[in-house]
Amino acid sequence: MRTDTAPNVTKLSDYIAPNFRIESVYLDFDLEPKRTVVKSKMKVSRLAEGPFILDGDEIALKSVKIDGRDLKRSEYKLTQTQLILNNIPNSFTLEIENSCNPAANSTLMGLYVSGGRFCTQCEAEGFRRITFYPDRPDVLSVFRVKISGDKAQYPYLLANGNMIESGDLSGGRHFAVWEDPFPKPAYLFALVAGQFDTLEDSFTTMSGREIPLTIFVDPGDAPRAEYAMDSLIRSMKWDEKAFGREYDLDRFMIVAVRDFNFGAMENKGLNIFNSALLLADGESATDMNFERIESVVAHEYFHNWTGNRITCRDWFQLCLKEGFTVFRDQEFSADQRGAAVQRIKDVRALRGRQFPEDAGPLAHPVRPTQFVKIDNFYTATVYEKGAEIIRMLKTILGANEFRKGCDHYFETLDGTAATVEQFIASFEQSSGQDLSQFMRWYEQAGTPHVKVSSRHTLEELEVTFEQALQATPGQPKKSPQVIPIKWQVVGNNGALAAPQLTVLDTHKKTVTIPVSADELSLSILQDFSAPVILHSDQNADDALRLMGNDPNAFNRWEAGQALARKLMGSTAKAIESGVAPNPDNALKRYSQALRNTLLDDKFNNNFKALALTLPSGMEVLQSLPQADPIAVSLANGWLSRAVADESKDELIRIYHSLKDDGEFSPDAAAAGRRALKNRCLSLLASRHDPVAAPLAMAQFNGATNMTDEISALLILDKLGGRRVDQSMEEFYEKWKGKPLVIDKWFALQAGRNHPEGVEAIRKLTQHAAFDARNPNRVRALVGGFAMNNPHLFHNISGSGYDFFTEQVLDMDSRNPSVAARLLGVYEIWRKLDKNRQELIKQQLRSVVKSKPSKNVLEIATKTLGD
Repeated sequence: MRTDTAPNVTKLSDYIAPNFRIESVYLDFDLEPKRTVVKSKMKVSRLAEGPFILDGDEIALKSVKIDGRDLKRSEYKLTQTQLILNNIPNSFTLEIENSCNPAANSTLMGLYVSGGRFCTQCEAEGFRRITFYPDRPDVLSVFRVKISGDKAQYPYLLANGNMIESGDLSGGRHFAVWEDPFPKPAYLFALVAGQFDTLEDSFTTMSGREIPLTIFVDPGDAPRAEYAMDSLIRSMKWDEKAFGREYDLDRFMIVAVRDFNFGAMENKGLNIFNSALLLADGESATDMNFERIESVVAHEYFHNWTGNRITCRDWFQLCLKEGFTVFRDQEFSADQRGAAVQRIKDVRALRGRQFPEDAGPLAHPVRPTQFVKIDNFYTATVYEKGAEIIRMLKTILGANEFRKGCDHYFETLDGTAATVEQFIASFEQSSGQDLSQFMRWYEQAGTPHVKVSSRHTLEELEVTFEQALQATPGQPKKSPQVIPIKWQVVGNNGALAAPQLTVLDTHKKTVTIPVSADELSLSILQDFSAPVILHSDQNADDALRLMGNDPNAFNRWEAGQALARKLMGSTAKAIESGVAPNPDNALKRYSQALRNTLLDDKFNNNFKALALTLPSGMEVLQSLPQADPIAVSLANGWLSRAVADESKDELIRIYHSLKDDGEFSPDAAAAGRRALKNRCLSLLASRHDPVAAPLAMAQFNGATNMTDEISALLILDKLGGRRVDQSMEEFYEKWKGKPLVIDKWFALQAGRNHPEGVEAIRKLTQHAAFDARNPNRVRALVGGFAMNNPHLFHNISGSGYDFFTEQVLDMDSRNPSVAARLLGVYEIWRKLDKNRQELIKQQLRSVVKSKPSKNVLEIATKTLGD
């Protein structure tokens, strides 16, 4: 629905506690695709004066009863979004009957039909599309749910908790009753009904309870859920060891669905997953898919304590559950795949997604202070920066005190809807430290800039740290943050002093340590100990010394990245000015340093592959005042060629040495071998080496796993020629029966610099396999185009922006939540050259004039910033 009225703004400062408590909820679902009838029965008691307000959206009310008496129409008020009850007892039983149309629910929020199955998504405000209820996270209740449906069509009837009853009904129907004994908010409610294959296993908890585990998937897909099951069992065991958290219900279930707005949802005892993040095998899934499955399965399971048992008082506290849980899944992945490698991947993601958000018009605090649609605040700032705050807290307190604080949090706030203040207070109470200034990380938007300078005498080193936080929308002035900086002095043969931790909590702080070496460099922000942008007085010589001698693996990688960003930035500016880039001594020595890393046996293949991967275009854009994004992409190619030229023979030799015809394994070692092999081949393709094309064709034709097949296809596209279209067509014909692989095909096509330009991308929206109703397919093509095709998306004609905006508005007519997330791509416009800035502003103004959904309107107006 569109409206001419200004959207309502919800503010943190306006929070009012609920005035009614719901002691218990009984829900009765009579499932039919076009008209599902929902009956609810709630035991309600008053907490404060005022009417009882229940939310409702796109549902038809049939009747309302209080203590068994039907209310007349004059006894309640019904609006488009609320059911309001006045003059009611202090304690009563409320019964409501309503209906909804799941088959017509294209928003994929509430109860909807996907592939002939019923499914729900209730976070953040989807439960109100199912029945009338105070749909807010601080209203917790115990739920009992009865589901009835056709037994042949819906043999599985699932909901949260434990099944306590089931049986047959007349007319070929059956029922199941589920009970969740733990109080929860409505956003954690889940219902699934349909035909599935199952994969079953079990886990024995640390107290000796055996928990049945079941994953429900499309018929025939059970073998592809085996890695997800393995990840689940490992995460359950890890959470007991790392955080002392044991699973609480009698069973744990996961369901995979094709149509889903998000990656997954942590509904109590019944996680619902986008099938793209649950199903995998070596033939059809890449190593990145396996890593994501491992991470997301763990993330949703970890929510059982950080999100479910302790939930959010209001949606402004979203970071309380998401930031903490992202941190937990990152720690799990570090244990599974190597700490340095995982930290590098996490920081790359942070810089690629969250730093641009913090530097642009959509910047907001980790805990926002207001919103129009909470759906728009499931952001990298809330998730990834929220996780960095938890990591800093652990660094400042130390591992032991951090664990004590976590235990105190779980023990004292279990079963409540909590706030960030209560979370921080748990660590204050357990450690005795004052963390009031640390709270600024939740309150101030923007990425702090830290400047480091040093002065070296014969016997000591003086290091000065200074911080600054730039103005962001609504926050022109900032106060100093608490920034933990891990650093170390490094010489030509390794460390010259022990690692240091300096907590910068003022604008400026100076530290002096004894050091007597003549040649030294500072390894600053080791392990990326704080999410800041670093500026230092160190030069290329320092970066090269750290690349070769830093004992901290992350900072070895970071030294190379920092130097590469500078080289790419200067190269992009030269290209933009029409000047041919001039190779200099720094470039030569950088390429030699990467060659040394490639040949260094101290590092595993995963690390080497990451070291040989240049900074993303987004990172380079963020390091420049303004730039032509196509010039930045060309600079990447230029630097890649220089690196490949330096190590041509080694790249060929190592590529051949890493070939493996054995049985596929998704573990870290095997994934690292494939990553380095394919990175070597990609670099050879960057210099258009004569061996690259035949090696890529041979790999594409002989690949036994999707990682190698996709990598070969990408490399063939980089090399160009008629073989690319032929290979793309062969790939499609081979995999056209596998939707998740065809998503990959659309993403590959979206990233190609097609000779016919944007029209080639537009034609793909008419392809028989393109489904504009499916978020995965739209994200693959439209999102992939905007994120991975700088040459066409940023074409100076504006044709790429025209196409993208058309697709966003088309999606908005069906699914505003997905459309708004896509539109966020435009947030970088101020980092682009003046011509493209004006083109994007025109697009945003046209979006606002089109009277879009509240979701899209909020993103468009904030991004535009007029």
